[in-house]
Amino acid sequence: MPSLQQLRYLVAIADTAHFSRAAERCHVSQPTLSGQLKELERRLAGQLVERDRKAKVILTPLGREVVARARRILRDVEDIKDLARRGGPHPVGTIRLGAVPTLGAYFLSLVVPDLHLTFPELRLFVREAGTESLLSALDDGQLDALLVPLPVRGEHLETTPLLREPLLAVVAADHPLARASSVGPADLRGQTVLALEPGHRLHAQVEELCAQVGAKVARDFEGTSLDTLRLMVGMGLGLTFLPALYVRTEALKDPAVRVLPFLPDAPVRQIGLVWRKRSARTEAFLTLAERMRQVLEDSVAGIEVQRPG
Repeated sequence: MPSLQQLRYLVAIADTAHFSRAAERCHVSQPTLSGQLKELERRLAGQLVERDRKAKVILTPLGREVVARARRILRDVEDIKDLARRGGPHPVGTIRLGAVPTLGAYFLSLVVPDLHLTFPELRLFVREAGTESLLSALDDGQLDALLVPLPVRGEHLETTPLLREPLLAVVAADHPLARASSVGPADLRGQTVLALEPGHRLHAQVEELCAQVGAKVARDFEGTSLDTLRLMVGMGLGLTFLPALYVRTEALKDPAVRVLPFLPDAPVRQIGLVWRKRSARTEAFLTLAERMRQVLEDSVAGIEVQRPG
């Protein structure tokens, strides 16, 4: 039977598509890694990777199937290890946390200092990516928990809400709407609205709002981040909608833009913590989520902190 170490080597090769980088990740020499891969192929009586002179690695069809199953096996092994050493209500050790780019930096900058003081034995490894990519990494065991917009679907997932935040209108300081106290549907009719590039849930929300009020989404100037959107608004390329938590930590400090509430019914997004139901660290994740809520309640106004039930 294949060893767990051989499966780890194979997954590292699949992730890096390169023998030397896979060896570095696994902290072994390249000959050791190559030898173990050959032994794994011998045990399975099949070729798992194609090799060429440029050191590029391509998985064979058998290799792709074995890698998919190896990820699940390694994930389950990690869950067993967590059950033995980290089960319980206190977050300790390393938690590999995924976060969408429209949330990670400004949300974590608020909560991480407190988490470090409250849970000194906790280490957070953070990876930013789109929601679908993060969910795939969670399912494969590459990540332990996610900070993402809700809802997410999957019978194997556990979620707990953290907050609901409205989207606020952001216009240039010299925009005709900048002197208003708020904006409504009639104010947006015919306006050019900047949005994140497609694939972000925030893009879909803004696109839906524009369709409802008769505004047009700018297709030539799609932002790659919330900071990019704010900068383009400040240069007069259009107006946009940004999440309240980002606005209060970043946009309100920018003299080039003005922030206005959207009335009467502002679009909102819900943020939650997500993990695998079978994880042995469920109690720790619930403790972590509650501490995040407490930090938000103590430090941020204008958002709705949410608890289960």
